[in-house]
Amino acid sequence: MPSESRCWETLQALRNSSKGRLCYQRDWLLRYEDALEECMSLPKLSSYSGWVVDHVLPHTSPHTQENSPSSEMSPASGCTLGLDQPSLLSKSPVRSSSASPTTPNETEGTHEPQHTEPMALLSSRAIKVEGCIRMYELMHRMKGTEGLRQWQEEQERKVRALSEMASEQLKRFDELKELKQHKEFQDLQEVMEKSTREALGHQEKLKAEHRHRAKILNLKLREAEQQRVKQAEQEQLRKEEGQVRLRSLYALQEEILQHNQQLDASDQHRDLLNIDLAAFQTRGNQLCSLISGIIRTTVESGYPTAENQAEAERALQEMRHLLSTLEQEITRACEDKKRRDKEEAQVKLGESQVQQGTGAPTQSVAPNQGLGPSKNEGLQVKVQDSTMQWYQQLQDASTQCMLAFEGLTSSKDSQVKKVKMDLQKAATIPVSQISTIAGSKLKEVFDKIHCLLSGKPVQSGGRSVSVTLNPQGLDFVQYKLAEKFVKQGEEEVASHHEAAFPIAVVASGIWELHPRVGDLILAHLHKKCPYSVPFYPAFKEGMVLEDYQRMLGYQVEGSKVEQQDNFLKRMSGMIRLYAAIIQLRWPYGNQQVAHPHGLNHGWRWLAQILNMEPLSDVTATLLFDFLEVCGNALMKQYQAQFWKMILLIKEAYFPRIEAITSSGQMGSFIRLKQFLEKCLHHREIPIPKGFLPSSFWRS
Repeated sequence: MPSESRCWETLQALRNSSKGRLCYQRDWLLRYEDALEECMSLPKLSSYSGWVVDHVLPHTSPHTQENSPSSEMSPASGCTLGLDQPSLLSKSPVRSSSASPTTPNETEGTHEPQHTEPMALLSSRAIKVEGCIRMYELMHRMKGTEGLRQWQEEQERKVRALSEMASEQLKRFDELKELKQHKEFQDLQEVMEKSTREALGHQEKLKAEHRHRAKILNLKLREAEQQRVKQAEQEQLRKEEGQVRLRSLYALQEEILQHNQQLDASDQHRDLLNIDLAAFQTRGNQLCSLISGIIRTTVESGYPTAENQAEAERALQEMRHLLSTLEQEITRACEDKKRRDKEEAQVKLGESQVQQGTGAPTQSVAPNQGLGPSKNEGLQVKVQDSTMQWYQQLQDASTQCMLAFEGLTSSKDSQVKKVKMDLQKAATIPVSQISTIAGSKLKEVFDKIHCLLSGKPVQSGGRSVSVTLNPQGLDFVQYKLAEKFVKQGEEEVASHHEAAFPIAVVASGIWELHPRVGDLILAHLHKKCPYSVPFYPAFKEGMVLEDYQRMLGYQVEGSKVEQQDNFLKRMSGMIRLYAAIIQLRWPYGNQQVAHPHGLNHGWRWLAQILNMEPLSDVTATLLFDFLEVCGNALMKQYQAQFWKMILLIKEAYFPRIEAITSSGQMGSFIRLKQFLEKCLHHREIPIPKGFLPSSFWRS
């Protein structure tokens, strides 16, 4: 036992020594296995060791023999041998005698140097030390295994503890989270309940306000409904009254027109009675125009008022008084004629008696000269006969031209229709292209129209067009061209006053080269605007009212008449175009030839319209348009005579216009009055806006 303790102490000391703490790399052994094989391998017994044990060991010294049994009987040794013997046997590469065929001599000769080595390794102390080392290694491995097992158990315990702690923490976290969610849910529920209570309270408040407002609204609706019913009743009553007044106005108009026809019928007494009835007819026409204007205004604004009816009744009373006065004049004139006839008969009777020698006076009595025609204090309504003849000639020429190409327009042949359409486009499109862009562009348009009228082919719509394509082509083109010029005045000039001058200068140049086109322009102009003659169409017995309104220049569709403003706008455009034509010449034409329709016709128009009774709203508008466009040219042409006419308009004609103009139609009258007063003040008529200067033709 002491020796074992010393061995263990020795091994422990060796382990605690510096060399015992060295790290041994086992892979080094594998790399240098061949070199260290002898050092690392266990001692080997030769095949002759059995013979040595049987023959040599018994003859050893007594000391050795004594130690052998004791060592064999030693428990520690036996234990060591018992523990280590399997290991030694398993690791010893001892070959049996049967496995080696060599003889003892050969074996002896071969292993002779190793005879002393087994003896040293097989000592009891070496075996004991080796057994102790093996035992120590086994115990150390067992201790390491136990330590490893304990460490593993400790680690498993720690893992279980950590897992349990983590599980507990997770549970606490879940509980805390659940508690927090529960608290948040409770807070949210409380907020929602609070919001719900507030919303319910607000809703109840809104319901109360809604009920209150609904109550007020129902009251207002009932009041509004009552008011609407009351207004509807009033409107119905007003409508019925208006319809009654309108029927009454139509009846008054019919009666006035009948009285006016009687005034016109009395014209037959003019030569018979040798009296002038123009004043009566003029006033009759004015009264007809007055009541027509009242009806037109009331139809546009709704229904006539009591004031309109009263004004119409006053007009009817005046018409009746006028007719009664005319009848009295006719009666008195008849009596005077009868008296004159009687006196003439007596004179003739006296002359016959003188001739028969009865001694009567030798000198006949002259007729009473004081019974001649009375002085005409009013203006005429009808245009002069010469002017009417000229007007009728132009209309007849237009009708004949229209009949001349009737076959072209009424043809069903598709080829003829195509020719007609091409000619119409070639005639009208260039007129639509007239503008104030440049004089060169205007000359191109003029040349194109002139070539078409001259029978030369022109390009239109990508095709070559000529009036020679159809025998009636020239008449058709002339008619459509004149119609288009007037239509441009009716539409383009009416909207843009400056456009009158480029259109007029082209029309004037075409008129000069193709006089028939000029006559057709006048015919179309007079038909659409009779005031350009000037001519005031009279209402004749049996004439339909819509036809009469068309004669006056109104556009009538069915029974609907155009608005007065639109009517005046169109008339203004055509008068402006006419005023521009009479003063402009085509600059590239023959200036030695007189203007085909020059300023003398403008002077004639102005003089004739001043000799006629004015029309409400129409005369003032047309006078202003004409003088604004043509006044400067007339002033330069007629000088002092022109200013006398302007003074005549201001002093004698303005009161007549003002007398027949209602308060709602004073705009045109005031505009004319201010224009003339300004011109008289400066003693000059300004150049009209849009007039083409000489520099225009160089562009």
